[in-house]
Amino acid sequence: MARLLSWVAGNLDAFFGLLVALVVSILGLNDDVSRRMPRPVPRSWPCSPRRCCGSGGGGTRPRRRPGGCWPSTTRLDALLPHLAAITADDGVLARARTAINSVSMVRVLNGQEVGQAHAEARRQTDRWRFKGGTGTFTRAVTLPECIEHARRRNGTLDFGIEIIDPTDEQVCERYAQFRRSLAPRTDGTGELWTVDRTRKESFATVLAACWHHQRSGLLNIDVRLSSQMSTFRFDLSSSCVIITQENPQTPALRIDRREIYYHRYSIELQYSREQSRRVPIEQARQVLLDDEPSVEQARKLFTALGLPLPRSFGDREVSDIIVKAIQARNPYE
Repeated sequence: MARLLSWVAGNLDAFFGLLVALVVSILGLNDDVSRRMPRPVPRSWPCSPRRCCGSGGGGTRPRRRPGGCWPSTTRLDALLPHLAAITADDGVLARARTAINSVSMVRVLNGQEVGQAHAEARRQTDRWRFKGGTGTFTRAVTLPECIEHARRRNGTLDFGIEIIDPTDEQVCERYAQFRRSLAPRTDGTGELWTVDRTRKESFATVLAACWHHQRSGLLNIDVRLSSQMSTFRFDLSSSCVIITQENPQTPALRIDRREIYYHRYSIELQYSREQSRRVPIEQARQVLLDDEPSVEQARKLFTALGLPLPRSFGDREVSDIIVKAIQARNPYE
């Protein structure tokens, strides 16, 4: 359907040109037929049909008399204002093209189409920008798969993440309440959304970013923390931007790179990152992380990053963060 609309948008001039030609031809045909067929002469006519239609002598310009017929030139004169309204810069033609283009530039995704679109976007991209809640799906699927694709093609990967700030209790509370309002039961991970879980998920995304960064020389990663939550998630690759919501049943939107709104969303994500708090990933080099980081390593890492863990987090909570970071589960499976 999108391809059909794109084709129609690209051929509107030809379409309306053909339409105008058909209208003119029909008018001319009707006029020719009307002149060939005999007509009864009403008694109210002050002149004969021959003089009325301008076919009489004298070569004078045709005029329409009361009750008379319209010559073809007069019909074309009447049509010209309508043609001008169609072809003007702000006329029907321009408005129709704009409307069709605005529809064709956005594709609505449902069900399995959402996962397929994400997989296709990850396959060839050399950059990714994510903005959303805690980045659970990003660290479980998007980041490791993008790194693997970059390794296979022996190319670099520029990865940007913006999530809610785990040290901001208020935004974590708002986000947890929002997620519970969508699904009061456990999700695909088997957990309920609480303030502590929200904090753990965000801390785990930061830890996962540092862990992957230490193991891949092809990865350039930037992590930002925001005190504002968004109900939308944005995933921007080098080929498209995909906009989803936390509820997997809600249709998603995909906008290809060639469309103007792809660049608009790229600018939006850039300015949003600049207004968020940057995590100094380079400081993570002070703490070497094992393949399975220890609780002590995790604590040292967050201290080096300037992200102190809540005092209520004991070793068990830190262990949960490590598991979520290194053995992340896809919440939508």
